Amino acid sequence: MHFTKTGVLGAMVIDPAPHADTRGRFMRAWCLREFADQGIVFNPVQANMGFSTKRGTLRGMHFQAPPASEAKLVRCTRGTMFEVVLDLRPDSPTYRAWHGVELSSDNGRMLYFPEGCAHGYQTLEADTEMLYMTSAFYAPAAIRGARFDDPAFGIAWPLALSDISEQDRNWPLTERCFDPLPAKQSLMA
Repeated sequence: MHFTKTGVLGAMVIDPAPHADTRGRFMRAWCLREFADQGIVFNPVQANMGFSTKRGTLRGMHFQAPPASEAKLVRCTRGTMFEVVLDLRPDSPTYRAWHGVELSSDNGRMLYFPEGCAHGYQTLEADTEMLYMTSAFYAPAAIRGARFDDPAFGIAWPLALSDISEQDRNWPLTERCFDPLPAKQSLMA
């Protein structure tokens, strides 16, 4: 695997080193030793998948608040998506910085997020599927989000929105993104 630093402290773009032959390709998607060699301590405890039928669908910006903060490793398993990491760590030198990268089933690229960063993505083609591993278990009481269009971040999404959940459309602006969710809301919306 090839690790490339981003403009968000601790976030890395990870390109596979596939072995290809007439049958197709084989590549490593995660390796404790290779991550440790890059100074990344990441011990996944859960894997999640998402599927979006429409091009332009946006999901995010999601994170879990302490003490349930989670690091994530995201990849696209079908289609193409624009994945964004957003630094929400007030003590970080890259606080409020974001980095976006195209992930696809063809390029096999992944994006690693350290704890304290939010993640979101927009599908660049219909029927896009993604998979991500987390370092913490899903904790509904810790779910938080930041607005995808918050001017404090200025995220440049590549397409016009075709679909977004009401929850993602209505996350609070920066100053309130760490507030608890109202009762009965869920990130799975």
